[in-house]
Amino acid sequence: MRAFTSLNAIAAPLLRDNIDTDMIIRIERLVGTNTRGTLGKWCFAMMRYRADGSENPDFILNKKLYRQAEIVIAGRNFGCGSSREGAVWALQDMGINCVIAPSFGDIFFNNCFQIGVLPVILAETDVKSIADEVTATQGNGRLVVSLVDCIVTSPSGQMYPFAVEARRRQALIAGLDEVGVTLQLADEIAAFQARDSLLRPWIHQIGERA
Repeated sequence: MRAFTSLNAIAAPLLRDNIDTDMIIRIERLVGTNTRGTLGKWCFAMMRYRADGSENPDFILNKKLYRQAEIVIAGRNFGCGSSREGAVWALQDMGINCVIAPSFGDIFFNNCFQIGVLPVILAETDVKSIADEVTATQGNGRLVVSLVDCIVTSPSGQMYPFAVEARRRQALIAGLDEVGVTLQLADEIAAFQARDSLLRPWIHQIGERA
């Protein structure tokens, strides 16, 4: 998993509430030959493309100024709906590494930390202020999102502090998912197993042939 420490990037305002995981990536795009690393072209497909498959010029991420955006400024309850982690994969494959919103779907929020996308929760008034400032710069202003300092800095220099659970923050900075965090304790786990096999040998013999 890629580490996240700080991001200085273009941000696209998408202030629509309740964008669910089906809007981020439809379920049929997660089967067959579509695999992680190839999902970016299908991200936001319902808003991004017209019925004939051509791009919708009104969709914010299709606009020239925002095509290179790595941050999405979203509305409330972003990522609600199903538990599919493919929604986070699709965002990352599209180049989105951070989403700023007043609230997130719980499972989507958890999946972000397992894949390496930073979800930032700010007050709705702050989200709107950042989106207004970004819009006023016509895509030329960049946001700086520091996970080290837990601060979002707007193009004008206005700072917005945010909170992230310490364990999740440290893991994302180190680029570790839960498996990676566990593997850091491999020596301690092995030592415990060795001690335990002496104290309770019958447990460790389960499944062994006589």
